[in-house]
Amino acid sequence: MKGVILHGGAGTRLRPITHNGPKQLIPIANKPMSQYALEYLVDSGIRDVAIILGDLYPQKVKDYYGDGSKFGCRIEYIEQGKPLGIAHAVSLTKDFVDGSRFIVVLGDNLISDSIERFAKNFEGSNFDAFLLLSRTSRPQDFGIARISEEGKIVELIEKPKEPPSDLAVTGIYFFSPRIYDHINKLKPSKRGEYEITEAIQSLINAGGNVGYEIITGWWKDTGTVDDILAANRLVLEKIDHNFDDKNIQGKVSIGKDTKISDDSLIRGPAVIGDNVLIEGSAYIGPFTSVGDNSVIRKASIENTIIMKNSEIDTDSVIVDSIIGENTKVMNSTNLKPAGKRMIVGENSIIYM
Repeated sequence: MKGVILHGGAGTRLRPITHNGPKQLIPIANKPMSQYALEYLVDSGIRDVAIILGDLYPQKVKDYYGDGSKFGCRIEYIEQGKPLGIAHAVSLTKDFVDGSRFIVVLGDNLISDSIERFAKNFEGSNFDAFLLLSRTSRPQDFGIARISEEGKIVELIEKPKEPPSDLAVTGIYFFSPRIYDHINKLKPSKRGEYEITEAIQSLINAGGNVGYEIITGWWKDTGTVDDILAANRLVLEKIDHNFDDKNIQGKVSIGKDTKISDDSLIRGPAVIGDNVLIEGSAYIGPFTSVGDNSVIRKASIENTIIMKNSEIDTDSVIVDSIIGENTKVMNSTNLKPAGKRMIVGENSIIYM
């Protein structure tokens, strides 16, 4: 089998973070979210992977993943350009797939568990497609499956106003080459995209064998800032390094050449990257990620993602924030409230 990662989309709901790069490179627990998608595939035995690039800084994606060798696979890049929907992106992979069965993973979706079992089952099955479903409290925001009394998928509806169920189609799809025939029949939806749910519905209507499983672990579509922070919390909870020291407590992962002053405190779950300096009675609280080569002085920080090469030098409290690369947050002489929330793009300077 082969693997496909979709790395396009405008990421408009995540601006200004996505002014300087695709949303799939935003770090979750100090790792680009699309790297989790790649690891799902590699851990399932996939060695040939295509990454579908959008028109938002595609070179940054190539620079990070390269030829795939450092991740244990071979990567081919396919340009989609303008985001025209998942089905359109999948249609571009036909030559790459070359008649094999394949897995498609959205680069901005995360799940708690491995997909290895599903991949092996699909490879040896007679399914034309296989979907992972997850129960959601927001069914109007996703593609939703209606299941018959016999336990078969009978209908897929994209973002329904009146959802027939709470079973969302997650961003992981297993396909045989038969899906291409049904993608080719599609017309753009009302939102101007070629919908993969419509292609799968066409396959179902044509008598295709479409299976599914409802996953029991968590699933996150990281389309908003709150979703990204929630995914960061969920991943950090899986850290297995447990400290009980004076200034490092709980589940904390600390990178090499990182220095923490005796008067500072890190309380996990948290991840601290390489070559980080934390000093000046700083407090890094639960569910915080600090990227490589960053400096934290005096600040109290919780439930926040700080990207690499940033400097936080303020006695303020920072909560529920995403701070982009190469950003400085410093004190000013102005009066400050006790807590501040920030969505800050790259190369910014903030005086607080």
